[in-house]
Amino acid sequence: MTTKPGPNTSTGSVTALRICPLCEATCGLELRISDGRVASARGDAKHVFSRGFICPKGASLPALLNDPDRLRRPLLRDRATGEHREVSWDEAFAAVRAGLSRVVGGYGPAVVGLYFGNPNAHTMAGAQHRPSLIRALRTRALFSASTVDQMPMHVACGLVFGHPSLIPVPDLDRTDHLLILGANPAVSNGSLCTAPDFPGRLAAIRARGGKVVVVDPRRTRTAELADEHLPIRPGSDALWLLALVHVLAAEGLVRPGRLADQVTGLRQVLDLAGPFTPEAVEARCGIPAETTRRTARELAAAPRAAVYGRMGTTTVEFGGLTSWLTIVLNVITGNLDAPGGMMFGRGAHGRADRVPSGQRGVGRGWGTGRWHTRVRRLPEAMGELPSASLAEEIDTPGEGQLRALFTVAGNPALSTPDSARLAAALAQLDFMVSVDPYLNETSRHADVVLPPTDAARVGHYDFSLGALAVRTVATYSPPVLPPDPGGMAEHDIMARLTLIARTLDASPAEDPAGPAGPAGPAGVPSADEVEAFHESLIVDALRRATSDAGSPVRGRDVAELRALVDGETVPERLLDVALRTGHFGDAFGARPDGLRLATLLANPHGIDLGPLEPRIPTLLRTASGTVELCPEPVLAELARLRATLDRTDAPDEAELALIGRRHLRTNNSWMHNVPALAKGRNRCTLLISPQDAARRGVRDGGSARITSAAGSLDVAVQVSDEMMTGVVCLPHGWGHGLDGTRMSVAADHAGVNTNILTDGSRVDLLSGNAVLNGIPVRVIPAD
Repeated sequence: MTTKPGPNTSTGSVTALRICPLCEATCGLELRISDGRVASARGDAKHVFSRGFICPKGASLPALLNDPDRLRRPLLRDRATGEHREVSWDEAFAAVRAGLSRVVGGYGPAVVGLYFGNPNAHTMAGAQHRPSLIRALRTRALFSASTVDQMPMHVACGLVFGHPSLIPVPDLDRTDHLLILGANPAVSNGSLCTAPDFPGRLAAIRARGGKVVVVDPRRTRTAELADEHLPIRPGSDALWLLALVHVLAAEGLVRPGRLADQVTGLRQVLDLAGPFTPEAVEARCGIPAETTRRTARELAAAPRAAVYGRMGTTTVEFGGLTSWLTIVLNVITGNLDAPGGMMFGRGAHGRADRVPSGQRGVGRGWGTGRWHTRVRRLPEAMGELPSASLAEEIDTPGEGQLRALFTVAGNPALSTPDSARLAAALAQLDFMVSVDPYLNETSRHADVVLPPTDAARVGHYDFSLGALAVRTVATYSPPVLPPDPGGMAEHDIMARLTLIARTLDASPAEDPAGPAGPAGPAGVPSADEVEAFHESLIVDALRRATSDAGSPVRGRDVAELRALVDGETVPERLLDVALRTGHFGDAFGARPDGLRLATLLANPHGIDLGPLEPRIPTLLRTASGTVELCPEPVLAELARLRATLDRTDAPDEAELALIGRRHLRTNNSWMHNVPALAKGRNRCTLLISPQDAARRGVRDGGSARITSAAGSLDVAVQVSDEMMTGVVCLPHGWGHGLDGTRMSVAADHAGVNTNILTDGSRVDLLSGNAVLNGIPVRVIPAD
């Protein structure tokens, strides 16, 4: 096995390299290790991707790792008192087995739900062990943060390209014109676009004579860094993008370039854009018709351009349609799959294409709705059900009512719509398990809390984020601290949960206080069983690789390859398999210059594999083998959107449109317990324009009551000219300090939960994504 370079962290002070696991930018860090603890962090100036860039979150990683509120041992909840007490791992897993057996034995596996939060994208276990747990629980009630965030883009890409993970990213380092809608990457550090130092990359576009345009209801930090800011009414992006398509078609500016023969449905799309003239959408969008025409012409004239949309375009009523339209615009301007446009990333571990370069790949196509939610019959997408339906699936009686729930690194009590209803629903579950390092607003309801060891004690490689990077790079960070003797890594927790779920039918439930054997209480997976399970994951990965069309090891002997797998831990061995059987891999010796785990260990500052390259038609998985630009499900949504143009009802002047926002020092709900990030002025405030504040009698520094169809709350007011009139803005992820939580710093900076105001009945019909932006609200003085 490979010997990893690593510091002796038992005494003294040394440095170690690490990829930051806190957001999508994947910046390289240089950590100072002192007396067995991570003492400080700074940017790794030699990292091939981030080149020393670091944000406040990355600098605060040591405080997060050393947080005294962070859980290190499992907790059990006393249902009579609601109190949690620390227990041994064996006792915790015995309780999981007993509780899950009771529910499944009484009602079957369909009543068990799973919710995965977005931190799963930042751990190796999230990629390597999640599928096995889902299969073992034998339930279709799978929910995740994707349906309060990005599912519309997955659905649009799935329909057009044949696979929902084929998401193009802006080629920031080569573009001449970047049109950004509903995104604030200068603060979020990028989303569905992995690019360290996004502000620096925006500045570089302008420095080389390019242009950056931001379309957003608020003058965000990104808008301030741009050449032009276009305020737009929340939720109207689809109308405006169709107007751009209309202008390009009407003025003969449609030029798909090399993709002309690779696209079907283009003529139909252009015809459907006919009614959406700039003048027809102007009142709904708030953007003057002539500005729309100029923007379309500039987009067409740019040598290399990219249209990039994010949260503000996906968490709205027509989120799926808006995501689809960003693809359409990149196609018809010749900027899809072209250098400087929107290109398809491929992580260093990414599989080889199934057909030779330049040939057309034919797949089965892709769709949604293989099954539906029980109550509202909302369709499945990517195997997931809409998180907006989670509360009703728990609290609505009837066959299939959810009675048990697993949450893994998620806090849906703050991040999903209609939070008050969901909190009440979680409290009525028969059984709940949370894999989480904190006792937060969600895990406080859990009967068993299983905290993974901290990130410094496990390896790190970005699977999902590497495939969304604007440049192909590869970095592996080995553990910088030794294992916690009393702790447990996430992959070991997930393995035990999977084994428990697999064997529920094999034997009756055991009392957690029952007889104990050599490996602990009866029914708790032994170390040998866990090792055998992990070995099966490695062998299964090799079997898939040797049978995949286009795989560099197709037809090879699995046993022969298994003997060559490298790595000291299970996650490292699985990574070694992924790297060696991927597009850049060494194919277990067949390509000596290719990648393997040892290559990454020998290059701790990362390996640069070069800029993105065109991949159409090879990567397409549609039934036709083409870019299917006008998929059938989109047509119904276009008709529904078309009907909005004919509305004659006047808007209610008493109502404002509520949107969300991010801050550089937070990441949804899970960075609020770090003192260095929480200090300073209150960031959970309602931003409102001076005009709207005056009309409603609210003042800067005062308090306002904001009310929607779903709920009401009081919040501090911040009057700001960065807001367009008719729109107010409140950040998400706040609302701390609830009974039963143990996050002392967050409790002192509690803020309010904006999802008290969001309505779980409102979803994007194409994807099931929650509508979190453009919420109609009324604002009055709180007193």
